[in-house]
Amino acid sequence: MNTLSNEFIDLLKEIIRHPSVVGAEHSFFRVLQRELEERGATVTWYEGLLVAQGKKPFSTMFSAHIDRHGLICTGPNEFQYAAFISANRTDLLNNSVSEELMTKITERFQTTPVFAYEPWSGAYRGQGMIKSSYVCEFRNNLIFEIDGLESAVAGTPVAFKDKLRIENERLIGQLDNVLTAAALVHLFSLGFEGTVFFTAQEEAGKSWRYLLEWFRRFGGSTNRLFVVDTSPFPDEDAANEQLLVLRKKDANATFNEEATQLVEAICKEQQFSYIYKDEYMEKINRLLAERGEAPRSIGSTELGRIIASSNGLVDGTTIQVPTTGYHTMEESGALASVDAFLKMLKCLYEKA
Repeated sequence: MNTLSNEFIDLLKEIIRHPSVVGAEHSFFRVLQRELEERGATVTWYEGLLVAQGKKPFSTMFSAHIDRHGLICTGPNEFQYAAFISANRTDLLNNSVSEELMTKITERFQTTPVFAYEPWSGAYRGQGMIKSSYVCEFRNNLIFEIDGLESAVAGTPVAFKDKLRIENERLIGQLDNVLTAAALVHLFSLGFEGTVFFTAQEEAGKSWRYLLEWFRRFGGSTNRLFVVDTSPFPDEDAANEQLLVLRKKDANATFNEEATQLVEAICKEQQFSYIYKDEYMEKINRLLAERGEAPRSIGSTELGRIIASSNGLVDGTTIQVPTTGYHTMEESGALASVDAFLKMLKCLYEKA
C-alpha cells in the first residue's frame, strides 16, 4: 500500500511544469533553489551543478540529474534534439548517434505540444505543436518542424508541455528525472541534514564532469554517493516485478560493494522487492546469444562515469525507480515504487 504524502505529490506537480531542457537548465535550478531554501537547505550554484546542504553535509550524499529531453532552435523555424546538440552529437566514445536511436525518437514526439522559454529566467516565449520530424543526413541530427514557433530565434530552448497525471496507481509524465529530483527536495522537509547534488546535462553524458569537479575541490575522505534515477522497462508487467532497481555495476565501472549491500539490506529489512539491473541485462544477453542476436548494453550511468574517472576519489551505488515509456511524455512509475523509494532514502540517511 502506498503512503505518498500530499506534500510530495504537490511538489512534483509544481516542478514538472517548469522546463529543464538539456543544456538550458538554469531556470529550473532557480525553481529548485526556492523550494530547497523554503525547506531550510543552504544552496550553492556551480557550473552545471546545484548543491543543497544541511547541517551535516558529509553524513549522506545523494545526486540526481535534473535535465529533461527537449529541443533547441538552431535556425529560422528549425529545431533539433537538445541532447544531441549539447553532446555535440556524439557519445563519450565519439561514436555518432545511431540511426536506429534517431528513428525511435522521431516516433515518440509526433503531435506533441511544446513551448519556448528564456533559458536563464524561464520566461515564456510562446507555444506550438510538433508537426513532423526527420533525420537530416548532412547534419546527422533530428530536425523537428513546429507549428506556432516561427518567431523563435536560434539558441531558444523548447520544452515538451507536461503535466503530472495519476492513473491506475501510477504517476505519468516526463518523469526522467524530475521524479527523483523532487524526492531529494522533499527529503529536506523530513529533516535531512546531508548533501544533495542536482546535475545538468546528464542526458548528454556531461553531468558527471560537473560533479567530479565539486569533489575535487570540496570532497572529504569518504565520498560515498547514492545516485538516484528512473530505470526503463519494456512494459508495466516487467516494471511491476520489483519496487526498486539496484546495480552492482554498469558499462563503465563496478560500484561500491559496501554501499550496494547496505541498500540491499534495507530492501530486505523493509520487504521491498528489488532486482539488480546489470544481472537482469546479462540474463537477457544470454538469451539473445542463444538466438544468435547481438547483445545489449548493461547500461551507462552518471555514477559509473564518475567512478571510472575519479581515480578512487568518488564511490557509491545507485537506487532507481522502475518505469515504462522511457524518454516519452507517457513515462510512468508505480505509486508503490515511489513510496518505497522515498522510504529507502529516509532509511539511508537515518543509518548514516
